Amino acid sequence: MRVALTNNFFPPNVSGSAHFTEELAANLTRRGVEVLVVTASHRDAPDEESRDGYRVVRFPSWPLPKTPLSFKFDISLVARPGNFRRLRSTLDAFAPDVLHQQGQFFDLTFMSSIWARRRKRPTVLSVHTRLEHLSPFYGRVLAIADRTAVRSFMAISNPYVVVMDTPMKEYIDRRYRVPEDHLVPIPVGVELPPLSRSAGEAVRERHGIGERPMILSLGHVIPLRDRLALIEAMPLLLEKRPDALLVVVGHVYDDRFLQRATELGVRESIILTGSVPWAEALGYLSAADVEVHDLQGLGLGKASLEALAAGVPVVATVRADNFPGVQLESWENIVLVPPDAPRALADAVIRLLDDPELASRVAAGQQKLIRTHFTLDAVTDAHVALYERLRAAGPGR
Repeated sequence: MRVALTNNFFPPNVSGSAHFTEELAANLTRRGVEVLVVTASHRDAPDEESRDGYRVVRFPSWPLPKTPLSFKFDISLVARPGNFRRLRSTLDAFAPDVLHQQGQFFDLTFMSSIWARRRKRPTVLSVHTRLEHLSPFYGRVLAIADRTAVRSFMAISNPYVVVMDTPMKEYIDRRYRVPEDHLVPIPVGVELPPLSRSAGEAVRERHGIGERPMILSLGHVIPLRDRLALIEAMPLLLEKRPDALLVVVGHVYDDRFLQRATELGVRESIILTGSVPWAEALGYLSAADVEVHDLQGLGLGKASLEALAAGVPVVATVRADNFPGVQLESWENIVLVPPDAPRALADAVIRLLDDPELASRVAAGQQKLIRTHFTLDAVTDAHVALYERLRAAGPGR
């Protein structure tokens, strides 16, 4: 079986969907699936390469202007006449049985949708990000784009849409009106990362942390994960644990949390690392006492799942039924706090720092949760089963 994966983001470009695409491609290859990844060029990354037995093709790209509408995020686009022809010839030569698109609003998704329609190839679409904005004006603009451009191209390829969690299902129902028989519940998969005490010690030494409590906040800072709730809790947290440090690992696209930290007098308790490769992020997980960043009620991203898998106690604002058929239990397999409650958030972090035995129990529960529902092997098996079903249905399903 041949599967083509498209995603404008792919390593060395760092993002949750890029990391997931890389892991899925490698795991599919290990199962005997022939995989092609089509992505956008990124800095000095080669135009073509072989990684873990699969082929990666990078198309020449141009950067989308960094505006508030795009959260000032680094997005590379490939839409140009030469790339349309190149995509057609690349996919024709590979002749995939299934096209799997990562991200609903990328131009590679739009371009490949046209190819899939013309070649009558079954298509799978993973929706990683909701097109929503904190600004009412930009929110309306994104909603219009969702209901016009995105929905139109989804109508062209008629994809089977992978639903990763309950909030995303509600978003897909509201914006795209995908038929129920085209919705496939498959969560994001993660591996239990190989943490290293020496790597954690190296991180602590590099930043002069020593034995101080380290609160890790893993992932890019964007308006939908803005860290403002965490900053509001910092003065209360520092009253009890004045030696605690907050380490933010990821690119800062939205710096309002730093401005607020300065206003509250807690800026000196924050360390910024910028974007780091995943292998280096493991060192920060190894060093951390607690992980906190998903606090806006938008579900658990891949970074939070990685922290759960690593056995770093995770504090989050998320629904207990965030994943269909999976129950999140506070102080058992995660620590849940209400939205906009600085005191509750500070108290939860302090409790974990003050009670290592409790933190260890929560960490063990988290890892059991991941082993039971979210291993990359189980998620890959679910994708393979979907691909096989679509291939068996034949051209045009």
